[in-house]
Amino acid sequence: MRLSLTEAESLARAALAGAGASPEMAAATARALAAAEAAGQAGHGLSRVPQYAAFLKNGRADGAAMPRIVNERGGAVLVDARHGLAYPALALAEREAAWRARAHGVAFAGVTNSHHSGAMGLPVARLADQGLVALAFTNSPAAMPVPGGRRPLMGTNPVAAAFPRRGAPPIVIDMALSEVARGKIMVAAKEGRPIPEGWALDAEGRPTTDAKAALSGAMLAMGGTKGALLAMVVELLCVAMTGAAFGFEADSFFEDEGNRPRLGQALLVVDPGALAGADVFAQRMEAFLGAMTAEEGVRLPGSRRDALSARAATEGIEIPDALHQRLKALAAA
Repeated sequence: MRLSLTEAESLARAALAGAGASPEMAAATARALAAAEAAGQAGHGLSRVPQYAAFLKNGRADGAAMPRIVNERGGAVLVDARHGLAYPALALAEREAAWRARAHGVAFAGVTNSHHSGAMGLPVARLADQGLVALAFTNSPAAMPVPGGRRPLMGTNPVAAAFPRRGAPPIVIDMALSEVARGKIMVAAKEGRPIPEGWALDAEGRPTTDAKAALSGAMLAMGGTKGALLAMVVELLCVAMTGAAFGFEADSFFEDEGNRPRLGQALLVVDPGALAGADVFAQRMEAFLGAMTAEEGVRLPGSRRDALSARAATEGIEIPDALHQRLKALAAA
């Protein structure tokens, strides 16, 4: 089914509101999901609406929650999502980080008592559109072991970063820290295919090529110990700094039932004008990007997402008919 972005956002908003989300929460969430869908990130797009609706209905997320600032000092601010869906709290954190970075040169906005936060490249891209350098981090329910460990303690803990450019879209990097997306293992399990060694461990902590065994075990970090240590950095940034829950304290998002995850997010935002200056920053950026693209076959990070988003703005997006019918049913409830 092909929908315009306006139609997709409206349908998602109605479905979330029907499940109990406040108008503000439904609007912020629908906007983020439609944008992710447009950018080709379907795993963080409209397919999340039925999952979020289930969380709202069974109490894993509070649809009436209104995020609020609970602590602040200079460039630092802590936003409490109050167990709602993450997007209103992230929007507040984004606004706070932007003006604080301009005022102080750098800002750190933490979010606590939060939820699944979708494509983290979206908020950093918006900040980069304002001329700011932005990094975003989030933890997630446990899926990976710590270095040398066997049982999942940390999430796949995505990291995103965006760097502004003059007269061009920002450079956006957005990646989870597992060796491979869990969705690829789920597809392999459904199709009865093995997975490469190095992707996952089984429930006993042994390396496995059995996709079904991997789903009951743990994902492995990209780059081995170094990737696991980076995931640990994200876990501590998002939790120890905000008072949120660690990944091992949050129930899986692959089940409708479970606890309120209380996850944490963090935005680190810098005004280049506070350092070498905006002009020097822009010159140095283009020098590096020019060296990159001078090599045949190299493309800029985020360029595919930019192209897909631009196409979606004029041509709309295609979603499975079954998902469209599910969204319509939720919106009519």
